[in-house]
Amino acid sequence: MNFPELMPLLNWADESSLRILLVAFAAVVLALLVHGVGAMVVLRVTRSMPVTGMVARQCRGPAQLLLPLIALQAVWQGAPDGFPLIGGIRHANALLLLLALTWLGMRAARGVAMGIISLHPVDIEDNLQARRIHTQTRMLARTAMFVVLLAGLSLMLMTFPGARQFGASLLASAGVVGLVAGIAARPIFSNLIAGLQIALAQPIRLDDVLVVQGEWGRVEEITGTYVVLKIWDERRLVIPLQWFIENPFQNWTRKSASIIGTVFLWVDYRMPLAPLRAEAQRVCEASPEWDKRLCKLQVVEAGERSMQLRVLVTSANSGQNWDLRCKVREAMVDFMQREYPQHLPLMRAELGPETRSLPETPA
Repeated sequence: MNFPELMPLLNWADESSLRILLVAFAAVVLALLVHGVGAMVVLRVTRSMPVTGMVARQCRGPAQLLLPLIALQAVWQGAPDGFPLIGGIRHANALLLLLALTWLGMRAARGVAMGIISLHPVDIEDNLQARRIHTQTRMLARTAMFVVLLAGLSLMLMTFPGARQFGASLLASAGVVGLVAGIAARPIFSNLIAGLQIALAQPIRLDDVLVVQGEWGRVEEITGTYVVLKIWDERRLVIPLQWFIENPFQNWTRKSASIIGTVFLWVDYRMPLAPLRAEAQRVCEASPEWDKRLCKLQVVEAGERSMQLRVLVTSANSGQNWDLRCKVREAMVDFMQREYPQHLPLMRAELGPETRSLPETPA
C-alpha cells in the first residue's frame, strides 16, 4: 500500500482520536455538573441530619474527583484498542479511580465519626457517657480508615502484572515469609488490636484522669498507636497503646469523676479533737470545691510522741479536690497556730533528780 492510499486511514485515525478526546472532555464536564448539582441537593437534604450531613460534607471533595474518573473510565473502555497509548491510559485511570475510592471510604469513616462526636459534647458537667462514645468512635474510625487504606493500596498493587507474580511467588514460600512478616509487623498489629480492645472495653477514655508510673495527668489524645497524657505541669507523657493492655495503672474517672481526698496532720496527744472537727467542717462548708458528701476527721495513728489525724474531704473531680485539700490543710495549720500552739507536735524529755539538783553556774 503506497502513501496516497494510507492518507485516508491516517485522516480517519486523527478524526477518531479527536472524537474520543472530545467525548472524554464532555464526560468530565458533565460529571462535574452532576457533582455540583448533586452536592447542593444532598447538603440541603441532610442539613438537619448531623451524621449524614457530616458524611456528605466530608465526601464532597473525593466525589468531585471520583465522578469524572468514572466517566473517563467508561470513555476509555469504549475507545478502540488502536487509540494511542490506550492500555497505559486505562491503567492510569484505573489507579486514580481506586485512589479516589480509597479517599472516599476514608473520608466517609471520618465523617461518621465526626457526626457521632458532634451529637455528644464533652463540655458538660457529667460527660462520662460522652467521653465513652468519643473514645469508641475515634478508635473504631481510625481502625476502619486503616483497613480501607490497606485494601485500596492492595487493589492498586494488584493491577500490576508483576505484583501478581510476586504475590504468587510469596505464596509458594508462605511459611517463611509469613513468619518474617509477622515478626516485622508485630508492633503495628499489636497496637491495632490494643486499639480495638481499648475502643470496646474502654479501660481509658478521653479526658480520663490517670496515674501512670507515678505521673498524674489527663488523657489528651488517643491515636492508633499511642496515648498522650497531659501531666499537671503541662508536660506530655506519650505511652504506646499496648502498654495499657499489659500493665496496671490508676484510672480516677473510670466510673465517676467524684473522688475522696485526704489531709494528714500530726498533733500532740493533749490536742482536743472537737475544735479541729468543727474547724474542718467550717472550712469545707465555706469552700465551693466541696460537694457536701463527706468531711470527716479521724485519728488514724498513735505514735510514740504524737498522733496522726486524717481529714477526708470529697469533691466532684480530682482538680477541685486538690484545691480543697490544700485549703483544709492550710486552715487547720493556721487554726492550731492561732488557738492551740502548745499542742503542736513536741519533743519531750524527762529530767532526772541529779539534773534538777545541779547548782547554777556562777556568773
